[in-house]
Parts: sequence; structure tokens; C-alpha cells
Amino acid sequence: MIQTTPKERRLQPATIALAVAALIAIGALLYKTVLSGGESTAVAETNTSGNAVAGEVPDVAQMVSALVEQVRRNPDDHDGWFRLGLAYKGMEDLPQSILAVRRAMELQPRNADYTGFLGEALLIQSTRTRQPPPPEAEQMFRRSLELRPGDPRGRFYLATIKDLRGDHRGAVDDLIALLRDPALEPGQAQQVRDAVQVIAQAGNIDLAGRLPAAAAVASPGQSPATAGIPGPTPDQMRAASGMTPSQQSAMGRDMVERLAGRLRQNPRDADRWMMLMRSRMVLNEPQLAAEALRTSLATFSNDPAIQARLRQAARELGVPGA
Repeated sequence: MIQTTPKERRLQPATIALAVAALIAIGALLYKTVLSGGESTAVAETNTSGNAVAGEVPDVAQMVSALVEQVRRNPDDHDGWFRLGLAYKGMEDLPQSILAVRRAMELQPRNADYTGFLGEALLIQSTRTRQPPPPEAEQMFRRSLELRPGDPRGRFYLATIKDLRGDHRGAVDDLIALLRDPALEPGQAQQVRDAVQVIAQAGNIDLAGRLPAAAAVASPGQSPATAGIPGPTPDQMRAASGMTPSQQSAMGRDMVERLAGRLRQNPRDADRWMMLMRSRMVLNEPQLAAEALRTSLATFSNDPAIQARLRQAARELGVPGA
């Protein structure tokens, strides 16, 4: 059984930004990176019979049952084990998620997606139980960088671990180096920029002249879906520092629900619909993301240009049926 640390130990604001409230600020980076290579489509299209049905949005529990049966029939299906790990993570069952991905890694040890995902799951699990980052998580991220040099997720999480261990300046330095990497996608760059600013503010670190100009990390075709949602405000971060992990998660969800509420009052806001789709995917709520896509398309039924933007954003985010 995992032993928790004393109750008086509190997560620092920068830790919250990178581990829990990061649900809003960096989740899109993680989701897009973890599911790169088609896994998001594979998961979204698995139904209870194990067949692929384009556009269906299955119940997560049914999807888990289907994947369990799939790996029972073929225990050497590394992709099936990985997708089972993703599905368990969607159910917030990290122990089972970790076990499934470990099996995928046994079958294909040189897969950077598997090592990176395992590191992420181990790190999230330790944060939720208020334990220090486990050495194995760091090992997994370093391994993913060996297998995929320059991997943004590995670099991001290694900086996260520095922050969790109290090396806030080191974390900022590493994230700024990542931000200057020309290979970083514009949407990812915005998430890294958000994290740098939150850590620096929490640690009283001067960023004057250190961050690339916004134009250096933006592109003319950048989609609001991967660059848009603002992270928690400084006041929200201070309030979150006294919360339990479940309370912090609830705060993030409340932010998303307020965004949805604003759209109910003023639905003709394409950028906010893209933000809502992104948030729903980060929260592992693909059904609600698909619903947001359908509602937004209906709202702009007479504007093909905006509909095209919405569909493009949804495809980037892996929204089912996009």
C-alpha cells in the first residue's frame, strides 16, 4: 500500500500548476503527445464487440471491457495493452493503467510512447498521494528521450520533476530551453510558456529578457484549440495551494464548467468552443467534446469558414467524429 506523507505537507503553487491544475494549462500538450501516432483514433473507435466503428463514442467502462477481452485473446498485443492503459487512465484507475502499460513495454521495450506514458502515470500517482517523484518516473522520461531525442514530453516532465524537488530555477531554465527549440509545435510552445510564467511567479524568478517574443513561438496557421486556454490566475494558484488533490481537480473542472456556461449564454464565440473541446479532451471527456463540436457546428451552420476552423481544431485534438 502506498504510504501518504503527513497532512501538513502542502503542494507548492508551482507544483500544482505542473501536476494538477495543469489539467487546464498543459493538458493539451500531454494529450497530443501521448496519443501521437494514431492511438487516439484507435481508442475512440473501439466498441464493446471489439470492432472499429468510425465516429462512435463508447462508454469508457465498455471500452475497458472490450480491451480486456482483446488482450485476453491476444496477450502479446502490445498496442492493445497500451490502449487498455489509456482507457484505465480515463477511468482514473492509475494502478491498473500502470500495470497495463508495463505489459506493453515488456512486449515492445523500445517504444517511446510507452515509456513516456508510464513515466507520466507514475508521476501523477505520486503527486496525488503527495509523495516525492519516484526515481522510476525520471528513468522513464530519460529513456523516452533516448528513444526519441528531443521528445517534448520527456523534456517537459523532467523539468516538472526539478520543480517538484524544489529546483524552480532549474525547471524554468529547462522549460525556456524547450521553448526555444524550433521543433516545438506552436500549441505546445504556448503550454510551455504558461508553465514557465506560473513557476517563475510562484518562485519570484525574474524572466526579464529571457522568454522568446510571442511572435517567435506563434505561427500564422496556429489554431486556438492548441494555443488558447489560459491557465489558473495567481489568486487561483494561491487558493489551490491549501487544497487536497481532489479539491484542486474540482477547481479545474469548475473552470471548464464556467467556460461551458459562458458559451450557453453567448454561443457565437468560435474560439471558446475550441477551448471547450480542448478542455473536455484533457479531462478525458470525449463524449462531451464531441457534443461541443456538434453544438458549435450547428451554431455556425451559416458560416462554412468558421465550421472549417472548428473541424480542424477538433481533428487536432482527437475529438471523436471530427
